[in-house]
Amino acid sequence: MRHLDLRALRIALAGAGVVTLLVAAVVASFAYLAVDWRGLLAGDALRRMGRFMAEFFPPDTSRAFLVQTGRAALQTLAVSSLGTLLAAAAAVALALPAAGRWGRVAQPAARLFLNLLRSVPELVWAALMVLAAGLGPFAGTLALALHTTGVLGRLFAETLENLPPAPEQALRAAGAGPVAAWAYASLPLAAPQWLGYGLYRWEMNIRMAAVLGFVGAGGLGQMLYFHLSLFQQAQSMTVLLAMFGLVVLVDAASAWLRRETGGAVRARRRWWPRRAVS
Repeated sequence: MRHLDLRALRIALAGAGVVTLLVAAVVASFAYLAVDWRGLLAGDALRRMGRFMAEFFPPDTSRAFLVQTGRAALQTLAVSSLGTLLAAAAAVALALPAAGRWGRVAQPAARLFLNLLRSVPELVWAALMVLAAGLGPFAGTLALALHTTGVLGRLFAETLENLPPAPEQALRAAGAGPVAAWAYASLPLAAPQWLGYGLYRWEMNIRMAAVLGFVGAGGLGQMLYFHLSLFQQAQSMTVLLAMFGLVVLVDAASAWLRRETGGAVRARRRWWPRRAVS
């Protein structure tokens, strides 16, 4: 009992120390940044912000501009979808060596490459791709694919590392080759989690694809940057509403896909035992 009490006391003291450090870091950050709350919340500043926000209403709903915004939204959707798809394919190929499937020599090299890809932000990749491929959606697609490959590759590799080895070992013991054992034992277990990670990154890439337009990667972001630069607030508001609608649509589609695939996986798991018994 005394040993348990001492352990609980040490855990409580460690937790209190972490909380104290976090609070001290937050207070030190505010002090270092010298945030001027009085200037931000002053009456004159609030009135200026109110006048600026009022300039965004009503949004531009002219037919020609709505058609232009719709085309840019489709371009943003295409950039995010293609970038995520390319990244998922590359991540699967890199996850195998990163999880140690190709030996101990390839594992650190693959992990280092994945760390490099995801350590560079999407905006930096976009700036580099604009220089390499020129302005337009192709540069945005490449930028999203490169960064997302690093993120998904690490997540896919961790999924493979956490899988139970028994199913694959059983197939190998029955005479199956390494590729067949992985495809029939490990891949069905990893695929639902991989799909969930891919859909989540697709949702994030929709938002990032809109931001990448600020560096010339096309889509809604480029439209927003153009109209904000000309102080055309009504047109900017229309683009912002299109961004919001696109994000809501993609979130709903992603949730529906996760729900449907989750139901299919549960049904398959219920069916497998009955098949084995029969």
